[in-house]
Amino acid sequence: MFNAVGMASYTVKLADRVGRLLDEDKFVVLLGGECSNLLGPALALKRRGRYGVVYLDGHSDFRTVDNSPYVGAAGGEALALVTGRGQADLTDLEQLRPYVKDTDAALLGIREDDEYVGDVEKAGIPVWPARTIAADPAQAAAQTLEHLERDELDGFWVHLDVDILDAEVMPAVDSPDPGGIDHAQLRALLQPLLASAKCAGIDIGIFDPDLDPDGVYAAELTDTLVASFS
Repeated sequence: MFNAVGMASYTVKLADRVGRLLDEDKFVVLLGGECSNLLGPALALKRRGRYGVVYLDGHSDFRTVDNSPYVGAAGGEALALVTGRGQADLTDLEQLRPYVKDTDAALLGIREDDEYVGDVEKAGIPVWPARTIAADPAQAAAQTLEHLERDELDGFWVHLDVDILDAEVMPAVDSPDPGGIDHAQLRALLQPLLASAKCAGIDIGIFDPDLDPDGVYAAELTDTLVASFS
């Protein structure tokens, strides 16, 4: 894994900071970076108990040495990493692997042609593709909450890669793809998830301001996120 030593060190520091905020009963909003930022909150929550993750992403990020010859970039492997797949210096920090059990994860927003969706489903992680969400985002959120508000879970974390949005409305990402959802659908999906008493926080990443010099897409994304907390 590229930069594994640095990521491991940063993950522990980030987990410490997230943990302090959770100790103060604060809802955590983590902005910036790419999908490996999820490792910090996942570690912080595993220290506290059993937590799930809602993985909102245009891609499954479930690439591993077992299903691909091209590995090494954590951003494309983050869901695999937090569920314990990959090298121990990232997946077994403090001997807490996995940070999230397969049964406690949910994947939403992938495109129909995702290369690794079969492995995700084989692991027992429920999947709601973007097309399913677009048809009824409120129902997708309700089904996700039914999966993650179970009594045996202490709560869950929301991971948002903004490339869940369709490339026409959000091109300022590293891997823009057609077939995603729009802003209204993302708001309808996020609002009930973030309103849940079991939601501990959210990380938001992949937006690239260098690809948005006029700030148009940043403004639209900000409006969507603010509305999602209302």
